[in-house]
Amino acid sequence: MDQRTVLTPADPAATDDDLATQPIGYWSGLAHRAVIGRIRDEMARIDVAQPQWWTLNRADAGDGPVREEVIEQLAHVGDGPQEIARAIDQLLHRGWLTIGTDHRLSLTDSGRTAKARIKQLVIDLRAEIHEGITDEDYVTALKVLRRMTDNVARQGAGQDR
Repeated sequence: MDQRTVLTPADPAATDDDLATQPIGYWSGLAHRAVIGRIRDEMARIDVAQPQWWTLNRADAGDGPVREEVIEQLAHVGDGPQEIARAIDQLLHRGWLTIGTDHRLSLTDSGRTAKARIKQLVIDLRAEIHEGITDEDYVTALKVLRRMTDNVARQGAGQDR
């Protein structure tokens, strides 16, 4: 966007020609709410929460992490570390996770079955969400968002707060 572009208020009906003048906060927030809402609604239909899905994936990696490692690895994508701790507790209660004598988390047989079922749901949702979007366009969109995030972080790091 040219530095002289005149910005316009958020408008869900903005034409393609007007999109360069639209606020990123509005559009990224709209996309976030729509995508996360859809994923979480569909997961709820099979009695699973998104943090549980993330936790199953982390617990199934390598030799199995300890509880604190999973919490640390996922705190930035959840609504704080307590959300991940709750997911671990819920999965332990369901019998999808177990804690070994070495304090490492691992999936039980029922946890592996659940993970496979949830993975298929996630694959199907990804196809639905990405319908009409090429991999190239998707990568371009993510690169733009990553660049904007980096720009904001770099500008924020240079200011005393």
